[in-house]
Amino acid sequence: MRCVIARFPFELTKSGVLDSMKGVKPEQIVGDSVTVGRRTYPVKQVGEVVTRQDRRDFSTAEVLRAMDKLGFTCRSVPRAAAPAPALSPLQHASAMLGSPASA
Repeated sequence: MRCVIARFPFELTKSGVLDSMKGVKPEQIVGDSVTVGRRTYPVKQVGEVVTRQDRRDFSTAEVLRAMDKLGFTCRSVPRAAAPAPALSPLQHASAMLGSPASA
């Protein structure tokens, strides 16, 4: 499959990626990951090994897109939800006092 990573074209195959990652020890995963064979690797590590480029030259999205198209299992870290809006001082005081009981 032809794909472009960091403005460079690559001809990637599933077997080629498997061969490239053979014998590579997975680093600690702190973000997005790709399962290659029976091991799970950080996306940037897979991109670096497969393309032989520096990790700073490509984005995780480029590698995730390519690995997904080749049929590898990709996992993304869930993005943090937006923080709840802060209460105004009046709302905070009301919440602390509780709502009046209905008669």
